[in-house]
Amino acid sequence: MFELIRSGGWLMIPIIACSIIAMAIVCERLWSLQRKRIIPKNLVAQVWYKVKNKQMTSSDLRTLKESSALGRMLAAGLSNIHGSREVMKESIEDVGRHEAYKLERFLTTLGTIAAITPLLGLLGTVIGMIKVFTAISTVGVGNAGSLASGISEALITTAAGMTVAIPSLIAFRYLRGKVDGLVVYMEQEAVKLIEVIHGQRVKDKDFEEGSEQ
Repeated sequence: MFELIRSGGWLMIPIIACSIIAMAIVCERLWSLQRKRIIPKNLVAQVWYKVKNKQMTSSDLRTLKESSALGRMLAAGLSNIHGSREVMKESIEDVGRHEAYKLERFLTTLGTIAAITPLLGLLGTVIGMIKVFTAISTVGVGNAGSLASGISEALITTAAGMTVAIPSLIAFRYLRGKVDGLVVYMEQEAVKLIEVIHGQRVKDKDFEEGSEQ
């Protein structure tokens, strides 16, 4: 393996560095983007139960903010619970944009690696072919050893660049789609809570008016 890397020339160093960084990003994002960490099970139902029974305290709200990304979006809406539906939605959407940015952390770097590693491989191909033609002009085509060095460098760097780029691109697309899906689901759950709260508020108001009559 070491001989193969050495044959690829100095461009193998940035390609290998890119592969290590890409692997670290993928592992970190797969861990951080676990659904149970972003969207705890039954969180909306638990929050609604407390709101419905008027048990939601400032301490509960603070705990909700620290619990998860969905918790922070719900807390943003509940912080404006006495406002209109539009005000609550705007606060949730604002927090949602911040959470989406956090969830996409390092994905730009991963996408960059997927884009530049084939170019590094292509650069290695060009450098290898330059060495080949230099050897031809110096010693002619009869010395196979002189030609083999440049050809191997050209092929190895190209293969290494594609080997890093293809899985990096697949991981980038998968993780980007996962983030988009999580963000949409969180917004749906937060809006659902808003609608339930305002629906209950209307019912309570109608009940109070009926009692007065």
